[in-house]
Amino acid sequence: MTYCAALNLKDGLVFASDSRTNAGVDHIATFRKMHLFQQPGERAIVLLNSGNLATTQSVVSLLRARTLHDGEHLLNISSLYDAARLVGETVREVVDRDTGQQASNIDFGCSFLVGGQIRGEQPRLFNVYPQGNFIESSTDTPFFQIGESKYGKPILDRVIRYETDMNEALKCLLISFDSTIRSNLSVGLPMETLRYRIDSFAELRPHRIDEGDEYFQQLRGRWASGLRQVFASLPDPEWFDEA
Repeated sequence: MTYCAALNLKDGLVFASDSRTNAGVDHIATFRKMHLFQQPGERAIVLLNSGNLATTQSVVSLLRARTLHDGEHLLNISSLYDAARLVGETVREVVDRDTGQQASNIDFGCSFLVGGQIRGEQPRLFNVYPQGNFIESSTDTPFFQIGESKYGKPILDRVIRYETDMNEALKCLLISFDSTIRSNLSVGLPMETLRYRIDSFAELRPHRIDEGDEYFQQLRGRWASGLRQVFASLPDPEWFDEA
């Protein structure tokens, strides 16, 4: 399993992904879930993936290989909508190819978050489903999650708005990941985070967070302590003893 999340805010985009994959408790490995397609000064495209590892690796490999040849690819398309469409088409291509060769009880499905900016349009964020179709974020729904999302969603729902500052959003994402890691062994460090400020078109450089990351350890410790303090300050239900 995995957990990835991406936010499209007024000042730019924020991405985060874990790196754990597992095929049972005795077969856990680390693989990156964040993939970059960029031309500094012209475009910055980020892909986050969850689902069948073989499928996602094939999809990303095909998308990279096709940037070296003529035809439509992620480094020459003119919009993020077309980027999401290409990712969806490639997902269907790989799944159709592999399901024709393997046992039907294997789940080949995968999901992608596709976000970034191409010069000439605003930053955009898409959620590409296993079937290859997709939806776009909006000011009312500024974030998407894929993978093991249920443990980290409550904090995002309570905090994240389209107007949220990017630093505040990144802190919220880290807390969301900490909550998920604590509740599900199939999600784990190291994780990667990335911030893209609107119209910067700067070279993308993800930040890697592992168990020794001082800031993340401080954040998760203060969050846990703060929760306990808030909980302790809540009033007791007066009706409980009477009931």
